Amino acid sequence: MRIKTRLIHGGIEGDPATGAVSVPIYQVSTYKQEAIGKHKGYEYSRTGNPTRHALETYIAELEGGARGFAFGSGMAALSTILSLFNKGDHLVVGDDVYGGTYRVITRVFSRLGLEATYVDTNDLQAVEAAVRPETKAIIMETPTNPLLKVNDISALSSIAKAKGLLLVVDNTFMTPYWQNPLDLGADIVFHSATKYLGGHSDVVAGLVVAKDAQLGEDLHFVQNAIGGVLGPQDSWLLLRGMKTLGVRMEEHEQNARTLAKWLAERSDIERVLYPGLSSHPGHELIQKQARGFGGMISFDVGSAERADQVLSKVKLYTLAESLGAVESLISVPARMTHASIPVERRAELGITEGLIRISVGIEDVEDLIEDLEQALS
Repeated sequence: MRIKTRLIHGGIEGDPATGAVSVPIYQVSTYKQEAIGKHKGYEYSRTGNPTRHALETYIAELEGGARGFAFGSGMAALSTILSLFNKGDHLVVGDDVYGGTYRVITRVFSRLGLEATYVDTNDLQAVEAAVRPETKAIIMETPTNPLLKVNDISALSSIAKAKGLLLVVDNTFMTPYWQNPLDLGADIVFHSATKYLGGHSDVVAGLVVAKDAQLGEDLHFVQNAIGGVLGPQDSWLLLRGMKTLGVRMEEHEQNARTLAKWLAERSDIERVLYPGLSSHPGHELIQKQARGFGGMISFDVGSAERADQVLSKVKLYTLAESLGAVESLISVPARMTHASIPVERRAELGITEGLIRISVGIEDVEDLIEDLEQALS
């Protein structure tokens, strides 16, 4: 099946007991056993729940992995992945990752003895140079957040395999509709499913997929031990939301391409960051490893004052710290999603006070352009 068909018919369909087309919400915590150790596949909902299992089976199939896992948030998903490692282990992490990723590694897992080196994952020599004898994984995003740098998943996979490391990829921006990192050599892919996968600003969730069965067993042990699992109601909301992922992602991208081209033609914008522009340094690479360019745009208006002006005057864009919803969302990463990164580090990376990030929604793009025009003027 092609991806748009798999989104509708993939995973576990319906309910054989009743003929219900939609997987039911199993709002249950425990399960009756016929005898000690004899049950129907479920004992306790932290370990497994039929609605969550349907979602986990679905995302594993969409990403081409052996096993999927659903969590109460994207950060719970990442924290479970990080819990695979031991005190004294070292990670190589992309220098332009989501601020929450940076925060949980530097301020939580560092206290537990996990070390990390942040490098430009576009610079393959820098990645190799950062690897130590105790390094266990490379963690990266592509495109990155918020600078939308495109990283070569296959090349980073080659480095990881040569060094005996895991490659962990955050696929939140692209979703399995546009990009499948496991097919390109990644070992683990994860999502903030709150974003495009849910798509409607009504659920907080995280998803993880492991490439092979043994890694899946390791992740399930940690998931069950820590217990940050997704509840059945939110699992059902994700199952419902992901059915329309294909049509939504195509509309997001079409609007984003149109808006990015319009911004790039303006003389009062210092830079426009969108991989779908031919001027973007990662334009050719993303065409090789993905089927689309996504719906995220960052652009620099020159100063914090002008950014504040734009945000105060837009009417159709919602000022919010999220992305991937049907409505267009706007933010200033330096003071919102990436405020946890030290100011000096933000300056080194190019996350300026005038950098605005837009998650382009599925509204009429002419309305979006007109609204941004009046705000910029």
